[in-house]
Formats: sequence, structure tokens, C-alpha cells
Amino acid sequence: MKAVMLTGLRQMELRDVPEPKLEKDTDVLLKIDMVGVCGSDVHYYETGKIGEQIVEYPFIVGHECAATVAAVGKSVTNVKAGDAVVVDPAVSCHNCFQCKIGRENTCYNLRFLGTPGQGGGCLCEYIVMSQECCYPTKGALTSEQAVLCEPLSIAAYSVERAKVPKNANVAILGAGPIGLCTFVSAKAKDINTCYMTEKIPERVNTAKKAGATWVGNPDKQDIVGEILKQQPDGLDVAFECAGQQETVDQCMEMLRPGGTLVLTGIPRFDRISLAVDKMRRKEITIVNIRRQNEFTQKSVDLIAAGRVDVDFMVTHHFGLEETQKAFDLVAGYHDGVIKAMITM
Repeated sequence: MKAVMLTGLRQMELRDVPEPKLEKDTDVLLKIDMVGVCGSDVHYYETGKIGEQIVEYPFIVGHECAATVAAVGKSVTNVKAGDAVVVDPAVSCHNCFQCKIGRENTCYNLRFLGTPGQGGGCLCEYIVMSQECCYPTKGALTSEQAVLCEPLSIAAYSVERAKVPKNANVAILGAGPIGLCTFVSAKAKDINTCYMTEKIPERVNTAKKAGATWVGNPDKQDIVGEILKQQPDGLDVAFECAGQQETVDQCMEMLRPGGTLVLTGIPRFDRISLAVDKMRRKEITIVNIRRQNEFTQKSVDLIAAGRVDVDFMVTHHFGLEETQKAFDLVAGYHDGVIKAMITM
């Protein structure tokens, strides 16, 4: 089968590799239909690592995908050949302490698609996943929507963990795919206002068109001052979706006493700092997000029911042989890209 492999920093090759086979009775062979380029994939492409997860070349990346079931193991009951599915890229062990207390997203033995030391990715024609990772769309979702269920599940999970109340006033810093997915997830919770920030002009315009209350560019204006003019008592929840120190600081400034800071973005550096005096005096709650936990089906249902709109996030399409072009586009934030899709 064809696969796109990382062969070095900013280097990719289209190669022929062996097609995977069913090994367990609960395995499902999936024919990949479409793959989304995620920021974490680009981290591996540009730097060869995320934290302690270091690429050993050659390596297949990619974890956001829509697929069609090609074959199933004899114990598989939830899908059959020909079914279109959303793929949850995380495979938990179900036996460790974390799994047993309902925290499968922090499983000690977690294996994740396209993660060094855990599992190869989905930028190839076929993959094998456990049946628990396959969610039938039953014709209700397009391939693009099925791909976007992965980032949407993280965003919806973060909104749930933040305990966003009805009529809340929130901020989302960063209007990339995760930030925009967080916006539509929060909107589905009947929030009062949502303030967004973003440095890329095209994404500022996209967030405005999507219905954010206010969108500001921190390179051009005092976003904290502007938001606090409109919300002098401060905000209930601030979602940090950019993975930057400056956005963490801005969140701390705009939150009201008793507010919640949600850290969703993945920084490229090892440490962030928190203004301890401000955090303590305001009694800020800090929520860290590690992917998602039992929100894949909920994301499928949100889209299928029309409760969230994710279609506007898809800005570019590429063929498999154009994968490096897609990665360069996303890495450089060129041409107003939000989500680039690769079609097999």
C-alpha cells in the first residue's frame, strides 16, 4: 500500500509499505478515506518531537481520519465491512489504574495513532484499529465532518471539564481548529458571550463570521483592555488554545475572581509560568486537557444533529502525493489555512 513517511525534518516520501493484517478477533481493517493535518503532526514534521516523544525515521504521522471498514475480526460486533466510520486514534489498555477509574485518556499504556513509541499514523491507505475505536456515521456525516470529530471531541471535552454554565461569558485565545471547535462546542452550551483572539487576519475574519461576540488581534490591539471594557467584572472561563506563554498571561488577566483557566493548547516548549499572586488572589481554577475521554460519539452526535457547524473550518484539500505541500502550508499558516484535508 501507499504511505507518506517522515524521513527527516521537513522531509517526506511516498513509499510502498506492507498492508496491515488483522491480528486480533476485535481488530478492524480500515481503508482510509481522508486525513486532517493537525498542529501536533506539524510539530513532528518541523521539530521531530513533542516533549519526550521523539521520531525515529522513517515514520508515518497522522491521527485525524475518516475511513471505511474493509474487513473485521470474528468478534467484532459494532461495525461491518462497508461501514463509514469516525476513528478515535487512542487505544487504551483498560487494565491500568487510570482506566479502571474512568480516565482512559490518561491510560498508563495508551497507544495513539501517529505518535513515536506508540503507533504509526494514518497517512496511508490502510490501518488496523480495535473495534472500540470505530464509530459508524450511518450516512449522517461527510468525510470532512468525520475527520473533524477528533478535534471536536477534544474541544467538547474541554468545555465539559470547564463546567461552562449557561449564559457564561468566555474567551478563547487562538482561532485555529481547536479554538474554533471550542467555540462551536461552547456555543452549543448556550453561553452568553464569546471573545476570541487570533494573530492571523484570515482566522480573525473566520471567527467573526462564525459568530464570536468580538475578535481581536493581539499584534494590533490591547485585547485584555478591550475585553475588560465590555466585561468589567471579568470572564467566567478562558480557554488557552494557542500553546503560548503570552496567551496564558492574557487569560489570567481577563478572568474574574473564581474563574477557570483551561489549558488546551500544546506548547512547543517544556514549561509555562503562572502569575502566582494573581492566580491565588483571584482563586483561579486551572484545568488541563489531555485529549478527550468518551467524547467521540458525542461529537458524532453533535454534528449529526446539527447542533454544531464544523464545515467552515475546512479550507484546503490535497491528494496523498501532495502531503508535503499540505504540511508546508499548515506549518507556515499560509493562504488562510485552518484545516487542510488529504484525500486518499
